[in-house]
Amino acid sequence: MNRQGVELKWLLLGMFLGSIGNSFVWPLTTIYIHDQLHESLTVSGIVLLFYSGANVVGSYISGMLFDRANPRKLMIGGTLLATIVMAIMIFFNGWPIYGILLTVIGFFNGWIITMVNSFATRSGRDGRYVFNMLYFANNLGMVIGTTIVGPLYQYADGNVSPMFLITTILYTMFSLVVIFFFKDSQQTVAKTEDMEAEEENKTVNIKMPQANLWINWIFFIALVVIWTMYEQWASNLSVFMTDQGISMTKYSLLWTLNGILIVVFQLGITWLNRWVNRPYAQVFIGMFTIGFSFVLLLYAHSYSWFVAAMVVLTIGEATALPTMPAIVNSLSPVAVKGKYQGILNAFSSLGKAIGPLFGGLMIEATSYHILFIICAISIFVMEIIVVFVIKIKQAKAVEY
Repeated sequence: MNRQGVELKWLLLGMFLGSIGNSFVWPLTTIYIHDQLHESLTVSGIVLLFYSGANVVGSYISGMLFDRANPRKLMIGGTLLATIVMAIMIFFNGWPIYGILLTVIGFFNGWIITMVNSFATRSGRDGRYVFNMLYFANNLGMVIGTTIVGPLYQYADGNVSPMFLITTILYTMFSLVVIFFFKDSQQTVAKTEDMEAEEENKTVNIKMPQANLWINWIFFIALVVIWTMYEQWASNLSVFMTDQGISMTKYSLLWTLNGILIVVFQLGITWLNRWVNRPYAQVFIGMFTIGFSFVLLLYAHSYSWFVAAMVVLTIGEATALPTMPAIVNSLSPVAVKGKYQGILNAFSSLGKAIGPLFGGLMIEATSYHILFIICAISIFVMEIIVVFVIKIKQAKAVEY
């Protein structure tokens, strides 16, 4: 048991259920708004921008509250309210209520993910193992969800109500896991009462070493850059591929491949971490390979090139992205671990929010190839800055 009485297996189950549920929602947003609600692609982009913006707000607020209030009650409230919104969307999914409620879902998704990550910081186990397993559970759910949702949506003839019904059931199961298994141990109850006032002051007045702050914040900035560029794969690349005569089915298969490879790579990395303790090296390797995937896209004129680029992207994603929150966790004092996980998720969501808009503007002003060059250079330059800061500050950093 950790300080909040939550075992890792219940965190993983919750992340898994939530991931499947979300996979029945976000992949359909653009096509549903455009084809069924008859709104423009620009409107669907704005809806996704608001969704991600609400995700940023939810992440930040929940991270701050995790360190100051009762995390279990906050988690229960978040999952129950998210379930209610999903249930409402079974019956009300026209325009504009769909966009409004999707934004609300974005807020609660940011809230819930940050809460799960913050609980994970108190698991008492190696941070890299915990965050690798959370990433594994999230992507396993994504593989299952995205594999089912396409055929199901087609079978439902464009009706999203069955998708939200399934998501509501999954979130109900998630809520039950939280209610019954996210429990305070007896030791926790006693400690919480004694430490509550002290921790409230700590979260306000805590002094982190400057080296820790530098490393944490350079990671936050790097995540904005990485996710801004990564989102080109999830948005504008579909148009680039179809313009070359490659079907949407083959584009969707790239994401199935991505999810399967992440599951495989995560298991391998988790096994390797038992003997190799080089988390910063994992970040460096991961950032380089994510950037290199865009270099490969410059030469992509056949489907095999896109597959190769996706494999390279996935290696980088599986190597760097779960490692960064684990490092931030190790550099954050106990009293503010939730706060910094919230900031990390907020900056990641910010990158996801501006990515599609950034890519669209660059494509309109220049071309896809110029966009890919900018993506690669931006990530490589950001990596140089990250390496520089870490080389200077790592020796002075304090781990908690």
